[in-house]
Amino acid sequence: MRATFRKSERMVSLKLIETLFGGGCSQSLAAFPLRAVYMLGERQPGQASVQLLISVPKKRFHHAVDRNRAKRQIREAFRKHKDLLVPQLPDGQSLFLALIWLSDNHRPSQEVGKRVVGLMRRISEKMADV
Repeated sequence: MRATFRKSERMVSLKLIETLFGGGCSQSLAAFPLRAVYMLGERQPGQASVQLLISVPKKRFHHAVDRNRAKRQIREAFRKHKDLLVPQLPDGQSLFLALIWLSDNHRPSQEVGKRVVGLMRRISEKMADV
């Protein structure tokens, strides 16, 4: 699998985002400074197997450059390690994943990467159990 982050892997559907956060079918894990909210759903034709939403609230970082840096760190860690999730997916299913920044401070990229990988491993273990 190529280590890229394509447009089809971004979660942009408002209906899907509302289902992820509003419905009772999603699950949540935390690894400070991140929180992951995820759910499995039916894969539509042409849809990526894993779709990602990244949220860094303005409440945490008031300046856009700071929010963009945190999002860039999360995106890079996901791009490098998304192959942890894809083999565990059941046939015909997609994983919808939101990563939310919880800290008021910047973290080194290496630490953010470790947290993202840890969350992805925990999610893949839970998918293997299902």
